[in-house]
Amino acid sequence: MKQQVKAAEGKLGILMPGLGAVATTMIAGVAAVKRGLSKPIGSLTQMGTIRLGKRTEKKEPKIKDFVPLANLEDLVFGGWDVYEDNVYEAALNARVLDANLLRDVREELQAIKPMRAAFDRNYVKNLDGKYVKDIDNRYELALAVMEDIKNFKAENNCDRIVLVWCGSTEIYFEPSEVHESLAAFEQGLKDNDLRIAPSMIYAYAALKLGIPFANGAPNLTVDIPALIELAKETNTPIAGKDFKTGQTLMKTILAPGLAARSLGVNGWFSDNILGNRDGLVLDDPDNFKTKEVSKLGVLEDIFKPEVNPDLYGDMYHKIRINYYPPHGDNKESWDNIDIFGWLGYKMQIKINFLCRDSILAAPIVLDLALFIDLAKRSNLSGIQEWLSFYLKSPQTIPGVPAENDIFKQLMKLQNTLRYIMGEELITHLGQDYEEELIETV
Repeated sequence: MKQQVKAAEGKLGILMPGLGAVATTMIAGVAAVKRGLSKPIGSLTQMGTIRLGKRTEKKEPKIKDFVPLANLEDLVFGGWDVYEDNVYEAALNARVLDANLLRDVREELQAIKPMRAAFDRNYVKNLDGKYVKDIDNRYELALAVMEDIKNFKAENNCDRIVLVWCGSTEIYFEPSEVHESLAAFEQGLKDNDLRIAPSMIYAYAALKLGIPFANGAPNLTVDIPALIELAKETNTPIAGKDFKTGQTLMKTILAPGLAARSLGVNGWFSDNILGNRDGLVLDDPDNFKTKEVSKLGVLEDIFKPEVNPDLYGDMYHKIRINYYPPHGDNKESWDNIDIFGWLGYKMQIKINFLCRDSILAAPIVLDLALFIDLAKRSNLSGIQEWLSFYLKSPQTIPGVPAENDIFKQLMKLQNTLRYIMGEELITHLGQDYEEELIETV
């Protein structure tokens, strides 16, 4: 049965806390695609296809032609940042995209200027931006962010708004009593409780207005009980956390293959160097801890050492991230994987991935924004686990283990789209073909 999906009419505003390398690369990329200067490579919503019905029917439309997504022509971009640069200036400073390409879309990018950020430097010590709201109380900050959202929507004649966190990784900390319920959280805002992170302020502001929120960093944000409660109360979709790019993307591709063949793993050592703003932030141990926890859980969830102790029970997993300014946004990762096969004989896999962090992340931002807007129009609320495909540390319903196998995540995403549109779900069982063959004999 097809869900009641509201049409994607009017403009969709995509607001991003953090107009740095990732956000500006996405915005500039969409502008270039709209002008016919390039293709939206890496975006499932724009380039991906989906199978409908049986394989013999050969129906594989593009996803954007199958589900009612917002059109690129109807997108309006904005956001907040601790630096005053407009998107054109910020994109030039990020040095991700070619300057000639940026000049071709300069007019569109210069028109997008950041709003002052809701910022607490205690959460991101290595950033020194001064373009911040001069408000000390967290509740008043949340009200100010809500006012920003309302003003942006009105000034840009937007029909709908979504928020995608593209800001820096905040310091690591554990949830406490102020995060346990909406009532406690709102009182904490009014009391200016310093355990409420800036990312939580943005999430609260969005959810209070019924606006979907996706978290692209490993921060503790919408995965606290208080904001999950608010999402349910306002019937609003949420998703998190941490964009799946670079090294972790490779892990979620390779590790399922090793597990599928029952090959053992003794150790997996991962090293990274990058020199962009994200690398600078992660050069602080407290911020690195947040990222490390997000990245470490991926292999354990895929290999399940408690279920397969002979294969993965003694696996040693180590991750390092090093700030190296000469590389800029060009992240380089090395993986050494010690595996063993038949009769315990040892083998090794070496990976050297020279990737571009923001080039991999930009289409994720676009897809999350379009899909979480679809979720809202489809009356889906709360945690959207089907968007785990894009995330390193997928948010799930409490008590439900995360699924980090990218191939299973893709199946879940595609089946959710089929469910929304009233199409038959695909199990890949294939038994129906045999039954049809028998009936024809």
